Amino acid sequence: MRLTLRQLQLFECVARVGSFTRAAEVLHLSQPAVSMQIKQLEDVLGIALLQQTGKRIRLTEAGEVVLQTAQDLHARLESLQMRLADLKGLKSGRLRLAVMTTAQYFIPQVLGLFCRAYPGIEICLEVTNREHALERLQHGQDDLYIFGRKPEGHELEVLPFAPNPLVVMASASHPLARQAHIPLKTILQEPFLMREPGSGSRDAVLRLFASQGMSAQVRMELGSNEAIKNAIVAGLGISVLSVHTLTLESARGPIVILDVEGFPILRQWYVAYPRAQGLSLVAQTFFEFLMSDGQALAMHLADELLQKPRPPMPTTPEPRITE
Repeated sequence: MRLTLRQLQLFECVARVGSFTRAAEVLHLSQPAVSMQIKQLEDVLGIALLQQTGKRIRLTEAGEVVLQTAQDLHARLESLQMRLADLKGLKSGRLRLAVMTTAQYFIPQVLGLFCRAYPGIEICLEVTNREHALERLQHGQDDLYIFGRKPEGHELEVLPFAPNPLVVMASASHPLARQAHIPLKTILQEPFLMREPGSGSRDAVLRLFASQGMSAQVRMELGSNEAIKNAIVAGLGISVLSVHTLTLESARGPIVILDVEGFPILRQWYVAYPRAQGLSLVAQTFFEFLMSDGQALAMHLADELLQKPRPPMPTTPEPRITE
C-alpha cells in the first residue's frame, strides 16, 4: 500500500472534527485538497472510510479501524520525538500545552519566562474550551493541560498550582463602582452577563447564589471572556470572571472590580496529564517550572489585580456666575 503519513493525518483530523471544511480550516488547507487526499487514501485501501449524513460525516467500520491505527501511529511518532528530545537534553525539544481560554491571560507570561531560560524549546500552545481540552487529553494530544476546574479521572495526574479568584466586574462608570461592602442581594438586582452553560465561572457563581436562596437576572450569554468584557464596558450589565482576565487592563481602565460580600470566590488553576503517558524531559522541566516560577507569577498577578484602586469620584464643576 502506498498510503502516506500525511493522508493519515488528514483523515484523523476529518474524523475528529466531523467535517471536511472544518478540517481544512484547522490544517490551513483548502477543502478540495483535503477531500482529494481522503479520496486517494480510500482508493489505496480499496474501501470507503467515511459516509456523508446530511452535513455531518461519520466513520464506516473500516474508517474506525483506520482511525485507531492513525492515532496509534501518531502517538508512537510523538513518543519518538520526545525520546529524541530527551537524548538531546533541553537544548532543543517541543512542549505541547493546552490551556483554558481564561488561562491565556497569564500563561503566555509564564511561557515567556520559561523560554528565556530555555530558548531552544519550541512551544505549541492550544487555547480552547474545557470540552475540547478534555477531548485532547483523552487522546493524549498534548504534554500538559491547564484547567480552571479539576478534571475527573483516576488515570490522570492532577495538581493545583495557583489561585484563580473569581470577582464581580462592572463598568468604571457603574454606580456601584465607588461603593464598598456591597451586599450580595444588591448585585442580584443588576443584569448579569454570563458565559455559556458548563462554564466553570458560571457554575461557581450560580452555586453561590443558590446557597443563599437567590438567583441572578441573566441578560445575556456570551461565548468568550473578551465578549463579556466588551459588554461590561458598553454598560450592558455586570459579570463574574476570573481576576486574570484583567491582566492586560490598566489600573485606570474601563472595568473595575466591585467590593461584594462573598467575593472573591477562591478557585484554583490545575495542571494535568495522563498518568500512563508520563512526561518527557521538556514537559517535566516545564511542569516543575510551572509549580515554582509559574505559581509565583500567577499569585503576584492575582494579588496585584485585586488591589487595583477604584476610579476617583467624578468632580462637579462649580457653577459659572454670569452678570
